[in-house]
Amino acid sequence: MSKVAVIMGSDSDFPVVKAAIEELKAFGVAYEVHVMSAHRTPEQAAAFAKATCDNDVDVIIAAAGKAAHLAGVLAAHTVKPVIGIPVKSSTLDGLDALLATVQMPSGIPVATVAIDGAANAAILAVQMLALSDPALKEQLIARKAKMETGVLEKDKAMQERVAAL
Repeated sequence: MSKVAVIMGSDSDFPVVKAAIEELKAFGVAYEVHVMSAHRTPEQAAAFAKATCDNDVDVIIAAAGKAAHLAGVLAAHTVKPVIGIPVKSSTLDGLDALLATVQMPSGIPVATVAIDGAANAAILAVQMLALSDPALKEQLIARKAKMETGVLEKDKAMQERVAAL
């Protein structure tokens, strides 16, 4: 069974990360959640990432703010895909975390979503897993169809409002 590891640099990141956990749960994807720091527990982060090369974790989601090196440290120690969530946690409104997450050196890629974009991180992880899981692929197709229907309904309602002017 596929599993996603959700790692946050601090427990203060949980309000952001919660959206990723909710999305994974909605898709029925197994997950585990941990707090570890690229700076305060670097050996633990490296050991965790190395272990994913041989365990059931298929994708890692890493959330961190400020210097936001967590996703990069994890990516440096595994061949599994890593998705970074830059967290808005400083006076720079998350731009520092975004730049730290997205500016990875050649050979150590980190897929990066928007600042505080935890829901999209989970959906991206599900899309990765769906490459080899037809049931997840069907759930994603159904989700997009539902989004399309919602927008079409809103457009119809807007046309009615405009016509009533």
